[in-house]
Amino acid sequence: MALPVYADDFSLLLNGKALHLQGAPAGQPSFNEENWGAGFQYDFTDNHTDWIPFVTVSGFLDSHKNPSYYAGGGMMRRFKWAETGLYTDVGIVSFLMTRENFKNNQPFLGVLPAMTIGTKNVALNVTYIPKVDPKMVALFFFQLKVNILEF
Repeated sequence: MALPVYADDFSLLLNGKALHLQGAPAGQPSFNEENWGAGFQYDFTDNHTDWIPFVTVSGFLDSHKNPSYYAGGGMMRRFKWAETGLYTDVGIVSFLMTRENFKNNQPFLGVLPAMTIGTKNVALNVTYIPKVDPKMVALFFFQLKVNILEF
């Protein structure tokens, strides 16, 4: 009986950039687009499937320079670019998050579309966050993903 071959990936996440799709609403300070922070991501990679489940945890400075934290997981579909070593993952991430200026810092659940593009060693995670509250605007959130097990 054959078992799947796993080559799991444990990565350091370096949060650093948010790209807001419009400016802050009138009367509010401009948004912080330098969302510094760090976290980890563990991908359960199976050589026999293109579906990549993962778990993740991270902390960063949000759009108003307040600390935000999340833990969660998701599923991505991997598309490999021939023999280049490059890939694109597309899927969703679900999470439990706390934010000082959203829901009075009470934990809340969320599910967002996400994408990763890169190689086994270094990749870029991109998450799209739609406008979910009148005081917010849609944005893209970027993380550098560095595979710790390869260094």
